[in-house]
Order: sequence, then structure tokens, then C-alpha cells
Amino acid sequence: MKLATFLPPGGGSAHAGQVDGERVVAFTDGTTVLERLASGDRTPATGEAFALGEVTLLAPHTPRAIFGIGLNYRAHAAEQGRELPEVPIVFMKLPTSVAPPGGPVVTPPVVRRLDYEGELAVVLGPGNSVAGYAVADDVSARDLQRRESQWTRAKGADTFCPFGPWVTTADEVEDPEDLTLRTWVNGELRQDASTSDLVFSIPELIEFIAETITFEPGDLILTGTPSGVGMALDPPRFLAAGDTVRIAIQSLGEIEHVIT
Repeated sequence: MKLATFLPPGGGSAHAGQVDGERVVAFTDGTTVLERLASGDRTPATGEAFALGEVTLLAPHTPRAIFGIGLNYRAHAAEQGRELPEVPIVFMKLPTSVAPPGGPVVTPPVVRRLDYEGELAVVLGPGNSVAGYAVADDVSARDLQRRESQWTRAKGADTFCPFGPWVTTADEVEDPEDLTLRTWVNGELRQDASTSDLVFSIPELIEFIAETITFEPGDLILTGTPSGVGMALDPPRFLAAGDTVRIAIQSLGEIEHVIT
């Protein structure tokens, strides 16, 4: 099941529903995506249906916590000349960093070197289970990241986590660690990789974080980015106002957002 939050054509209040091919069907019981993730309810939606191309997709939900993982692709570590980490590198993004899959991503005036990171997002369910998966951009301010030992400002700024376009429930994804991930900037392919290049597996990430932190349904783990980020190009190529970032992951859909 693909769980989405959307605005119907012409605006109005947000609805939660199920994406079914080229349409989205609203839930009639008023439940939200987060409530569905927490309950495990997969009852098909039976409400009003809208053409998918005519609705505005919002972020599926606002997670309580977003855990980012650094250097979790072998090729990404190699392009930076870094050794593979011995344990996962975990950082936090704030709930206010969440943005719709269509953006926009707003660049703070202090940031001069903005970068993209296409990532597989794991969506947690009850009891440390995996409820589903989504596409995410771990937007990063490289200048702040390089000069500040803590990455809260560099990674957790407002709008620095567009994700979606919906949550694909785990039962629909046969092998999340064998998916193609691609990122384009203004139509130019920058990242082209497979989640099979992950250093630490999804179960390993969950187990590591859960050693000290209690997950809640809807929490996200951004599992890391593959090679091809802007800072690693020669010369580096950072994002500017008006640029468009598109990220697609096999079986999960794609997100596309503008930089402002």
C-alpha cells in the first residue's frame, strides 16, 4: 500500500489516502498516515478518488524524529577519501526540516554551499519494525558542516528534508537493499547507484540506534547517500536558487523540488 497525504484539486483541507495507480483514494475514517503507520491498519481506502496528477502531494507525515546516517555507502566514502566507519555515524534532523516532496527547499542566508543527498528513507512502525520506505533528500549545508563539529544547523535547517512522494509499506518492497537510486540536478544525472552498496544494513542501523533511543512509529532513518554529491565533483558544484533536484528510487517513486 502507498500511503499519501494530499490537497485535493482546488485546495481545501489535507486528506490522507491510498495511491492506486494514477489516482489517490481518500480514507473515509479520517485516519492520518501516521495513525496508519502506528496501527498497522492496511484496510483499503474507499473514499473519494482523485487523479494523482491533479492533487498536491504533501509530506506523508511529520516524524517525531529523523535520524541521518553519514558515510553509509562505500562509494560515497571513497569519493571523499574517507575510511569506512566502524560503527554508524548518526545525526539528527529536526521535524521542522520536513518539506513536501515538491519543496521548496529554502536556503538560509548564511549558507553558501548547499548540496543534495538522495537517500532511501526507512519509516519505523511499532516495536522497532519497518512500516515502509520513502524517497528523501538529506539537504546539506557543506560550509556549515565543514566548520561546525555538530551538524544540527548544517543538516537540520527548515525544509532540509523533503520526502515522499508517499510511504510504500514494507510488504510491497521485496528487498530494500537492492534498489536503484538516482538523483538529477536540472536534468543532469548526478547519482546512479544501488542500495546494495550500503555499509550498514537497515537491521543493523535500527539495532544500533535502538541501543539508546526508543523509536516511535513514523520516525525516519535516512540511510545515507551514494557517490555523486555536489561537493565531491571536480570542481564542486553546489545548488543555487532556481535549481531543481529530482530523486527516484526503484519501486518507491520520485520526488522533485526547487531550490529557493
